[in-house]
Amino acid sequence: QLQLVESGGGLVQVGESLRLSCAASGRYVNSYAMGWFRQAPGKERESVAVVNWRMSQQYVSDSVKGRFTVARDIAKNTLYLQMDSLKPEDTAEYYCAIGPWPLRIIHVKTWGQGTTVTVST
Repeated sequence: QLQLVESGGGLVQVGESLRLSCAASGRYVNSYAMGWFRQAPGKERESVAVVNWRMSQQYVSDSVKGRFTVARDIAKNTLYLQMDSLKPEDTAEYYCAIGPWPLRIIHVKTWGQGTTVTVST
C-alpha cells in the first residue's frame, strides 16, 4: 500500500516562508509522479505543483509560479514544497499526492492527510 505522511504546515505572516514535507512509502513509490494540491474553505481542490518520477517534467500553477518550488529527494522518498513570499490567498489545507503523470486530481492514487497553512496580515 502507498502511504503519504505530511508535515511542515503552520501559521506565518505575509511575505514569510514555509517548507512542507511529504514522506512516501510503499511498493514502487519512485515509479510515480508526486505533487501538491490545496483546498481553501469554500473552494475546490486545486493543483499547486507536480513532478514526475524522474523529475524531467514539472507543472506549477500560475498562482504560485515564481514563489513556490517543488523538489523530490529520491533517496529519502520525500517530496518538498518550498513556499516563499507567502500571501493570504495561499491559506489552505495542503495535500500531498501520488499517482501517474500528469497527476491531475482524477489520476491521484493516494492522498496525504493534509497539513494546514495559514498566512496572516
